[in-house]
Amino acid sequence: MTDSAAVLPPVAAEVAAGALDLLPARLRKRVDGAVAKAAGWPVEAARDGVLVRVAEDTAVTLRVTAGIVAGPDDAVCSCLLAPACLHRAAVLSVAPLAAREEEETEVEPAGRVGEPSAPAPAVTDEPALSPAQATALDALRDAVTAVLVAGVSGSGAVHRAELLHASHSARLAGLHRPAGTAVRIARLLGEARSDDPAFRLSGLSGELAELLDLVRRPAAALSPARRDYRPEGPLRLYGLFTEPVVTASGYAGATVYALAPDGTLRTLSDIAPGGPDRALQASGTPVPGGCALGLRELGDGGGVILTAPTVSADGRIGGGGAVRSVRAAGAGWREAPLAALWERPPAGQLASALGWLSEPADARTAGGDLLFLDGVVTGAGFAVAAGPTLRFAAPDERPELPYAENLSLLASRRGLALRLIARVVPDRPDRVQVLAASWTGHDREPVHADLGLRLLNRSHIPAVPAVPAGLTGPMEGGAPPALPIELDLLRRTVDRAVAGGRAVSAASADGELPRRLRAVGLTTGARQVEALTDAAADRRHDVLGRLLPADPGGFALAWLATAVYVSAATESLLLAAWTPPDISAN
Repeated sequence: MTDSAAVLPPVAAEVAAGALDLLPARLRKRVDGAVAKAAGWPVEAARDGVLVRVAEDTAVTLRVTAGIVAGPDDAVCSCLLAPACLHRAAVLSVAPLAAREEEETEVEPAGRVGEPSAPAPAVTDEPALSPAQATALDALRDAVTAVLVAGVSGSGAVHRAELLHASHSARLAGLHRPAGTAVRIARLLGEARSDDPAFRLSGLSGELAELLDLVRRPAAALSPARRDYRPEGPLRLYGLFTEPVVTASGYAGATVYALAPDGTLRTLSDIAPGGPDRALQASGTPVPGGCALGLRELGDGGGVILTAPTVSADGRIGGGGAVRSVRAAGAGWREAPLAALWERPPAGQLASALGWLSEPADARTAGGDLLFLDGVVTGAGFAVAAGPTLRFAAPDERPELPYAENLSLLASRRGLALRLIARVVPDRPDRVQVLAASWTGHDREPVHADLGLRLLNRSHIPAVPAVPAGLTGPMEGGAPPALPIELDLLRRTVDRAVAGGRAVSAASADGELPRRLRAVGLTTGARQVEALTDAAADRRHDVLGRLLPADPGGFALAWLATAVYVSAATESLLLAAWTPPDISAN
């Protein structure tokens, strides 16, 4: 049986949504069952696209333009009911959603350590919306609320289509930021329903919270999502590392991070439709401009000078026809100017990364979530110099990418001194996602490894690793930081609502949780969970005793307030765990 989602080309969101619109009511009720079957229909390569075999005498043909199924006429079924048939709708629903360029860019920040307050009310001085924009925001609000009320388990193809329709209308009205967030939610719902191993419930919770917040704040909804490229003068780059990229929208490739002389990070990418295999191949793509230097070579300590490049405000470098490039001397991680990235205290880096994560996804600058850490592998984990002891996590667990195997090997070499580039995991304070590492090799020379591209073995690491200067001293480290179990229970309550919807939230309410939260000083959290429980179970009656309709908006608002509180509390406690004690105060 062929896994269609792995080989079908990406489909434009409006095409996937439009296929369901054509179905009569009797067929719309059967679409979720058809989608489940479509995941097993065999897929064959065809001229300009693919052909999906539904039965001996029935097939759906998808024509691809620029890597995606771009229009409704590009999806054709051979059955008599086409185009208003379940076959076509099911295939387009199971295919990955194509990502627009502005979607492929890469809660308030935590304040002082302690219990955060409840979310602040929305600003009242908001810009005026046009009638079309107001209607589009209302449609987005209704669609995302319906998804939250139904939960992942109850959100089928129709919920997803309504979300995509609302996204398309919002984009036409100029509301690019909420439109992009809605497409990401639809994509994550597809991952969840197909049991994609890349799906993370916490990721869906974050996107739902972002969209619910955006539809309440017109100023944020109206802000531009796309960052245009602008010409720039000659640009000198020092390569840091190369990351394989595989997205749920059917795109893959490689991104190299490099440092510019002004201390900012820049990225060069080759991303196109494809799977994990393409990610590995794309790492050899030449740097734009004609120099004989691949992306991976640049990331592995190489250097380049670009003339007439175009650079977006978020730090991405374009590959326009005017750009020219020449090789230049690179630098190692322990050499200037790269070594300066590791000089900032870990707690300060964490604060910056958490602030970066609090920004809208389409407004983040390149590499703002990266952590540059020194430390030693111990029995308890990775003891960060002037920081906590952490565990390693794989940024991507696909078997085609060697992250998990490499990290398992590094974590087993107790006493190994490492210099890492990693990402914070906001909801898991005891770990970081490790992207690249460096250590002293057999010949006493530094070894650099991009952990998603290069499979390591024991011969790459000395049997008795040397500890570099500056990292001597006790190497066991303390236990990895942990959040209060009560806060973890509250986060699970937020995620459980996303997974099962309002009904599950009402049925599984933990009456003890508010008491436990108050006992550890999280009184605002206790009030939030009580409000969420009340909103989930609220089925009031009128004066005649008749059951009133449920208030989905009230449930969504209570869930949003709880989700924002959990995020802020987690960030505050995470910062506290990473901040070394002030010994001068003793």
